[in-house]
Amino acid sequence: MGPIKTALSLIPSFRHSGSRIAYEELPSHDMSHASSPLDESPIMSDSWRKGISAPRRRLGLLLRTSPRRLCLVTLAVFFTLVLIAGGSFRARRYYKEKDKPDERIPYHWELYPRLNGFYNGVRSLVSYSDWVPEQQDTSNTKIQIHKAPPFDPVSVNPYPDYGSDEYLEDHYPVQRCYVDDNEVYPAPDVFAYPGIPAGMTAPFWGSYESIGTAPDRCWERFGRFGPYGYSYNPSEGGLGLANKTAHAGADKIEDMFTKVDYRDVNWGKAQKTCLEKNRKRFNPKAVVGDNDSATGQKKAVKRSAYVLRTWTGYKYTDIQLLSLRAMINELSLKSGGEYDVHLLVHVKDDKIPIWASEEVYNETLRANVPEEFWGITTLWSEQLMRLYYPGPFRDEDNLENHSKSDIYGVYRSAHFALQWFAQQHQEYEFFWNWEMDIRYTGHYYEFHNGVSNWAAEQPRKLLWERSSRFWIPGIHGSWAKFSQHVERETIERNEKPIWGPVEFPTNGLGRLASPNETTPPTTIEEDDYQWGVGEDADLIVFDPLFDPANTNWVFRNDVTGYNTSLETPPRRAAIITVGRLSRRLLNTMHEETYRKHHTMFPEMWPPTVALHHGYKAVYAPHPVYFDRKWPLDVMDKTFNYPTAPQESPFGWGEHNMQGGTFYYNAGFSGALWRRWLGAKENGEGGKKMEESRSDRMCLRGMLYHPIKVESMEN
Repeated sequence: MGPIKTALSLIPSFRHSGSRIAYEELPSHDMSHASSPLDESPIMSDSWRKGISAPRRRLGLLLRTSPRRLCLVTLAVFFTLVLIAGGSFRARRYYKEKDKPDERIPYHWELYPRLNGFYNGVRSLVSYSDWVPEQQDTSNTKIQIHKAPPFDPVSVNPYPDYGSDEYLEDHYPVQRCYVDDNEVYPAPDVFAYPGIPAGMTAPFWGSYESIGTAPDRCWERFGRFGPYGYSYNPSEGGLGLANKTAHAGADKIEDMFTKVDYRDVNWGKAQKTCLEKNRKRFNPKAVVGDNDSATGQKKAVKRSAYVLRTWTGYKYTDIQLLSLRAMINELSLKSGGEYDVHLLVHVKDDKIPIWASEEVYNETLRANVPEEFWGITTLWSEQLMRLYYPGPFRDEDNLENHSKSDIYGVYRSAHFALQWFAQQHQEYEFFWNWEMDIRYTGHYYEFHNGVSNWAAEQPRKLLWERSSRFWIPGIHGSWAKFSQHVERETIERNEKPIWGPVEFPTNGLGRLASPNETTPPTTIEEDDYQWGVGEDADLIVFDPLFDPANTNWVFRNDVTGYNTSLETPPRRAAIITVGRLSRRLLNTMHEETYRKHHTMFPEMWPPTVALHHGYKAVYAPHPVYFDRKWPLDVMDKTFNYPTAPQESPFGWGEHNMQGGTFYYNAGFSGALWRRWLGAKENGEGGKKMEESRSDRMCLRGMLYHPIKVESMEN
């Protein structure tokens, strides 16, 4: 089984089907993901999900005695062994005759039963207490389909009770913010159903309760995006996208909100006005004549920058516009200015001197960003980064430049721009680094506030060790039991836990000093899981913080500026460059870069700086779904206990992520997102199918990455 299993990583898992792609081919865009040995192989097809048992049919091909097919399999196994023996990173998953779809050997997970509960709609809603996850329903219970949604939609308000005596005892009141200059349109509410579809699929890892998001409601497109212009006509300031979609119960939702005319909205001005109204919430000490001076100051609310990384030439789809409006409204306006949303736009043409001419800067901005977002946009270029971080970054100081890219290229140093941006905006305590190909079905403030609060409550003891693993509740039980499991496993393996700043040899070159507050107050043995509780996390990521030295991830040695005659410094990485970074972490990354000329691959740099300097870093266990019914013991072994570096999900074993909803190459994410929008996907979905079944999909909050295609065709 060993050689055949290894051979699977060499076989192509997808071919184009006409002009559309099922699990879309993921272009190797310089900002979207870290590549791997599998980059040039397309992502898996969804054609096998149309009712026929394609994986079994293909498996049967292996059992036939065709000499030609037997020869192909033998060659694949031989090729695999040669690659492993040679330590090559140029693995490719192609047969010699790659254009023949029936020659592909299916991955092991493609043989697992398909999960279909995602596609149950609003006319099948049940209360959360009556919900039986699809994976647990062994009786094939027939789902009851109602003529209309059995529950009424409700507005979602995950914010603190700003008007309560409890809140006002410690904070200044929140002043209402508006979308428009004339204060005609208050920041709108959004709506969800207080239930979930019967037979809905459950996530395989992570949980809603753990990160403070409601597990008992679901979101469909009218309630989620209707207040941002999804459903009403362009003549009213909307986008008019709902004309060709199923709409049971949608009229009731539309009666619950006022239509905002988005044609003349200036989001930059709206955010600025909101902040001015609420400024004393964030700087109570600056308030003159504060009546609370005798009894103590009100608490300052910490502010965050929400930074979306985009580029010149980026196409802003209608759904992207809706998502951006949702972010600004839910994070900034509804919270009274707690967040500011920014677009950080990479000017890809280095010959444009955006730093030298205001006119050139504005022309470039207006040509590349929709007008409603001009006021929240900052431009940068790689040439600007060369001026800001002159180095030297010498080739001889780099351990391995696998991509052969320039050190200033965004592919290898996307963090340069974020570091630079943070230096210009020290008013923010935190910086969320977000990508344009992420979508979220739930409420942005609920998710980000919940994740932040959860991270603050995590003790530092064994935090790096917990954050290096996937928490699978079906195997590990509660988060508390999972934490006990990690402690027991660390002891049994005789591993040395990470405790404070990590020391490593520098051969007299010296190191940047770590803050005093990151030095542990006691030994790890004396600590009773107390240090770090209540401390804001410096780094929050959404995939595990793994040690790249234990994998064959191709960028594990893209390390620059350290003594190459010594052992490679200890490092950590988290795939997908999204998450929250504290101001002090970014300031340290900046100083490491300009003082010491240190840098690493973008997904490795923030976690490694946090590791070296003892900053608090966490992997937030948000819910992640898969489209197949994995056996839980197999899932645990596959993701948490790879038998060799090349089997790691962060190396050649990354194919295991393709059927999930969140990873750099998660093919299922795009397919599921488009179905949720009401589009057809591989002959399934669309208006007629939804209406003939239980109407449009209603999903709980879920992060989707990557979304490369956003079609509304049905």
